[in-house]
Amino acid sequence: MTFFFVLVLFCNTKYYKNYMREIINLSLPKPLAQSVNSIVREGKYASKSEFFRELLRMWLEGKILKDLAESREELAAGNGKILKSLKNLR
Repeated sequence: MTFFFVLVLFCNTKYYKNYMREIINLSLPKPLAQSVNSIVREGKYASKSEFFRELLRMWLEGKILKDLAESREELAAGNGKILKSLKNLR
């Protein structure tokens, strides 16, 4: 059996203030849905939507950090170019 959740992607932080919210329907297998319900019931998150917003933020942050680490490795290997100005970007 699959459970359906409606996620409201909305955040009050300065970064997200200018964005409209969008509702996303998410389908989860029952064990995952039960895990999310349990986490919310324990009070670790105010709602299921907040849980998924935080999960998405953590994923995005991890992706940015991974990309940054790869860029640093390229620079260390001599495969990059350090720009002194954005004019040098072209």
